[in-house]
Amino acid sequence: MTFSHLLYLHGFRSSPQSIKAQKVAARVERLRVAGRPLTWRCPQLPPSPAEALEQVLRGVADWPVERMGVIGSSLGGYYATVVAERLGCKAVLLNPAVDPARDLARYIGEIQAWHSSERFWFRAKYVDELRAMQPGPLTHPERYFAVIAKGDEVLDWREMAARYRDCPMRLLEGSDHGLSDFDDHIDAVFDFLDGR
Repeated sequence: MTFSHLLYLHGFRSSPQSIKAQKVAARVERLRVAGRPLTWRCPQLPPSPAEALEQVLRGVADWPVERMGVIGSSLGGYYATVVAERLGCKAVLLNPAVDPARDLARYIGEIQAWHSSERFWFRAKYVDELRAMQPGPLTHPERYFAVIAKGDEVLDWREMAARYRDCPMRLLEGSDHGLSDFDDHIDAVFDFLDGR
């Protein structure tokens, strides 16, 4: 079944201005211009994981789950997994964080955002919030598509590949955390969401 609603969740310190988010937004707009009605959301997520998840779930509360997809990058991939497990929708994971409570504990304090001069506080309680929402084993691995780069300089590709081993996966020999070659994979992302 083709999707009609698409949510994009950015990573830690990132924003809807990220290159991948912009490329997905441009693809959505091209599909709309071609006559396909699509609902699109790419919210700026707050630093608090609990607030971010609440905002996301509230924003998609009236979406048809069977025609909904979520794309998440890095920390957004972790959130996308939480959303997909709770709602039962499809999810595309781009170099997804597997254990952000562990990985982000060293960032407690004042942080600079990537796409602006804005600074924010990453608090110790946010690590606890991440731990509290940790999704268990994937209930329906076929609902997930993971794009994982062995060249990721931030996250361990082996950990990502192990977490999503039963899912459809594109394991890249090189690339990087930001998937600078995302143009090579965006068709596969949309094909998966459309059930092709």
